[in-house]
Order: sequence, then C-alpha cells, then structure tokens
Amino acid sequence: MRYIFITGGVVSSLGKGIVAASLGKLLQARGYKVTLQKFDPYLNVDPGTLNPYEHGEVFVTEDGTETDLDLGHYERFLGISTTRDHSVTTGRIYQTILERERRGEYLGKTVQVIPHVTDEIKRRFTLLAQREHYDIVLTELGGTVGDIESLPYIEAARQLHYELGPTRVLFVHLTLIVYLAATQELKTKPTQHSVRELQRTGVQPDVLICRTPRPLSRELRHKIALLTNVPRNAVIPVVDVPNIYLVPFQLRKEKLDEVILRRFRLPVRGEPDLSRWNAFIEGLQRPTRTVRIALVGKYVELHDAYRSIQEALTHASGWKAIRLEIAWIHSEEVTMENVGRLLRGVQGVLVAPGFGPRGIPGKLAAIFYARTRQIPFLGICLGMQMAVVEFAQNVLGWEGAHSTEVDPHTSYPVIDLLPEQRQIVRKGGTMRLGLYPCEIRPGSLAWRVYQADRIYERHRHRYELNNAFRPALEEAGLHVSGNYPEKNLAEIIELSGHPFFIGVQFHPEFQSRVEAPHPLFSAFMEAAAQHGSC
Repeated sequence: MRYIFITGGVVSSLGKGIVAASLGKLLQARGYKVTLQKFDPYLNVDPGTLNPYEHGEVFVTEDGTETDLDLGHYERFLGISTTRDHSVTTGRIYQTILERERRGEYLGKTVQVIPHVTDEIKRRFTLLAQREHYDIVLTELGGTVGDIESLPYIEAARQLHYELGPTRVLFVHLTLIVYLAATQELKTKPTQHSVRELQRTGVQPDVLICRTPRPLSRELRHKIALLTNVPRNAVIPVVDVPNIYLVPFQLRKEKLDEVILRRFRLPVRGEPDLSRWNAFIEGLQRPTRTVRIALVGKYVELHDAYRSIQEALTHASGWKAIRLEIAWIHSEEVTMENVGRLLRGVQGVLVAPGFGPRGIPGKLAAIFYARTRQIPFLGICLGMQMAVVEFAQNVLGWEGAHSTEVDPHTSYPVIDLLPEQRQIVRKGGTMRLGLYPCEIRPGSLAWRVYQADRIYERHRHRYELNNAFRPALEEAGLHVSGNYPEKNLAEIIELSGHPFFIGVQFHPEFQSRVEAPHPLFSAFMEAAAQHGSC
C-alpha cells in the first residue's frame, strides 16, 4: 500500500482537492486502484452545523455522513463512493480520544498530542487501506502549512513516512507562484518560504506543484528545484485554466503520474485511458447550443454553497454539447413584481436547497413564474417543498399554506417535520441522511427520466410533504411520482400539463459524475434547450 499526502502553502483555496482528484484520476486511468480522503483541522465534528457562508456546501455520502465539499470532487472525478472514513476532522479525532480516556483505556497515562493524538491520526490515515485493498491512498491535509491546527497532521504524516519508508509514503506540496503585474514578473519567494516552513516540521516534499497564472520558464523551475531540494522533474507547474476538468491534462502533460509511480517503484503502464474524459471535454469546448439556467438560492454570493449542483449541470452540458450560462439569482431579491425582469431570458429555473425562512418569498415567486410561463423547472429539497407550497397557495387557494419550518402555525401545513424528528434536540448529524430507495410510478415524467422502477438517492432534510394533503394536491394536478415505500414518504413531485416541472426531496447532484452525468440534470438541460428563450 502506498500513501500520498497533499499539503498546501502560501494561501488557502489553491485547489488541493482538485489537484488530489486529478492526480487520483490519472493513477486510476493507468489501472491502479485509488481512493482519496480528507483531513480537516477544524474542531467541528463535521461540517453539518456550519453555515454555508463559513464552509460552502455540505457533501453527503451514501452512508449519511456530512462531509467537506472536496469529497464531492473525489467522487465526481474518480466515479467512486466515499464513506464516513474518507472524511476526518480534528473534532472527530479529539472526540475519539476523550471517549477512550473516559473509559480508562489509556491506563492512567497522561494523554498528549504525541503520541496519543498523532497515533489516532495515523490510525485514521491507514484505516481505508485496512478495510479494502487499494494500491494508492491519497490524503489531502486541509489548511495551510504554518497553521497551528495543521501541525498534528503533518507530524503524524512525518511519522508514517519514517515508519514505512520513502517508497511507500510520498509528499506533494501545492504552492502559489505570485505574479506582480507592475513588474510583469513571476515571484518564487513565497514558494521558497512555504517549503522551508514545511521542512521545519521534518517533512521534505517529494513533488512541488506550482499554481501559476503564467507559464514557468525552465530557469524558474530550475531555481525552485535548487532552493527547495525538490528534483527538477518533480517541480510541476499548473497554469490557471478556465475549468477544473482540464487539470488532469495539465498534470499528465507534466508527467506527474509517471514521476510518482517511479518514486513508488511501481510499473508505468502505458498511457492513461482518458477517452471518456476527452469526449466530455470535447462537448464543453465545442457546444452546439447555449442554455441559460436561473439558479435561485439564498447563498448565491458563495458559489461553493451549490458546488455539486453547478458541477452536475456542467456534466450534463458537456455530454449534450451545451454551453451553460448560470444566472445566480439571490432569492431575497426576488419579488412578484420583479421576478419577470430577473428571470427574463432564462430557459430553465432551478430552485436550490436550503434551510430556514430567509429568502422563501423569492423562491415562491420564481416557482410561480416557472409554473405559469411553462419554463422547465427543477426543485431540489427545499426547492421541491416550496413548489408544493406555491401550488397549494396559488392553485388550490389555501391561504397561508406553508411549511411548518417557515410558519409553525399555518392552517395548511403541506410541508411538515418528519415524525422521527420531533423529539430531536441535538442538530449535528440527526437529519434524514444518506442513501434511501425511491419507487417510481410507471408512465410518469420521473420514470421517463430514470428509466427505472426503483432508484436510490441521497438525502439531507428534516421536513417532508404532509401526506394528509396529498390527495387534494394530486387531484388538482400535482402528482407524487416517487415514493419511499417503507414510510410512504413523497420523494418526487411533478406537475401535469407542464413541459418539465419536477421537484425532488433528495439531492441528485451528489451522484452526478464527470463520466456519468445524473439523468435528472441531463433531462432538465435537454428540456431547457428545447424550450428556447422566453
């Protein structure tokens, strides 16, 4: 088993997750069995209770774990499914250690960062490899070298390198080459300092990946290699690209996969098979039509809050040779008076997930506009729930109909708290989470989309369509076409007499892949393309 640790320096948000996923894809395309994991240095047990403005999207795995959004990149690039063990935080590390201490498992010893914390981190580093055979495990260490909270992870990785040796553990350091516009120069000094900071912890990077806005000259690569003690062929420039799906090709051009395999003394097996990836890129770069989608949400200032939705739309666009334009619409700014102006020219409306009452009137206005103007509509989680509310208010005429999340005293609680959620006080990890089955009604739009009687999708919610109102909704034309059979919960709703109007209680975006776009997003994009501008 080989281990690759990926660290970051100079500044945060350089794209360690994309680099890790791209490298993993290259190794996988060469026939190696690869997986990726993320270690985050914050003290939260998981990101489930974090505000999207703090952390961006919360990605949900099949086993119901709320994780960092980088796990979404891992799944999308490699076509794998991650689990609870692929995402670890300092909060989980300390929680485990403190529970052991309370049980007396340390036999009265003083519990310290070394060896107890670092030993637990090393156990987590190697846990995936103990449970399933992998050729290579890539581990992304969150944060930036020099951060206090990252030190235990770097020390644990150093110890693992010492224990297993340099042919089994390898360090990749991602850094920034600064461009000074005033002098039109690329500056390597921040990279030098970042590597020296890493060296002070006892770690010598084996590979240096240099994020740069301009190509690196041979002289600069030689200078970086000389001053960081990294072999020149292992100084890998990554020039900024217009979309993340080009990064694997950049790394392949610089032969990063070959550098790593030779360092591990593993066979370099021909050329990596990226044929399907190439076909996807071809569709992105040579579109035959343009589609403009309004993404209506309450966190649109931070696009990472909807990262998986954005990427799922991109996957569908690439395979359908569509140039995607996203109109980011803040739901707090939408009213019944201005909705026509804000959504003018869009060919599809997607109302995004979320929590709480803020921005709800704007979501309802956007849904009303899509429904009455016959614009293709996709509602996800809260978006689906608000589609039910809008229909109840404006078609059935139930004044004040709402979700009890927004109006606890509504006379028509068409969306209500799941029964098992009523006594829950602790918020972390207690929603309906993970993969659940859904039975699809034959002949429905949902069945035409999925071409299956039974599907499995990932969930993250507390509220659900209230079955007491289902007969009246269905009689008026809002049909439940997907159902969770065990508890008779509505999973998919659709509107008769509309070209494409569908809402889903689950999160289909979590299962879209670069090489296998999700059918719901593909159908939505096709419907939008056929609709034409309004």
